[in-house]
Amino acid sequence: MKNALEQYDPLIYELIHQERARQCGKIRLIPSENYVSKAVLLATGSCLINKYSEGYANKRYYEGQQVTDLIETLAIDRAKKIFKADHANVQPYSGSVANLAAYNALIKPGDTIMGLALTEGGHLTHGWKVSATSKFFKSVQYTVDPETGRFDYDKIRDLAKEHKPKVIVSGATAYPRQINFDIFA
Repeated sequence: MKNALEQYDPLIYELIHQERARQCGKIRLIPSENYVSKAVLLATGSCLINKYSEGYANKRYYEGQQVTDLIETLAIDRAKKIFKADHANVQPYSGSVANLAAYNALIKPGDTIMGLALTEGGHLTHGWKVSATSKFFKSVQYTVDPETGRFDYDKIRDLAKEHKPKVIVSGATAYPRQINFDIFA
């Protein structure tokens, strides 16, 4: 017996199966991707996907959040317990928005940021031309040494001295080497 997706959109059904096979046959090393448990797949494929909830538990902007509030409160309590924290925010959104929030807390529009170029393993939000960060901030990109595939910390330092960025992003999305954060500091 066919399930609803297979019946109504066999092409998407097949493509999902192809993606599942791809994920099972390869190791993904992109930090923002994840291998979730079957329980998480069931939860995210449940009726909860029909809801989104702006605001915080018991302080939402519209009705119908009674169960959402219970789930979010439970997740907060669990996160606080696991991380031994006084506070936790479990509202998923995106790393891009988190990075933009950090920039806005530290610098002003028009200020210069410096980060690893996307083509070298950096993230879109490190000032890459298609990201909103490149529209709000001046962006300087550093690269890896083409011979070694590693950071050339002397060149990065020289670039920083030349452009005087207010923020230097020393992390990366797809840089497989250990980063010397002491040198960046």
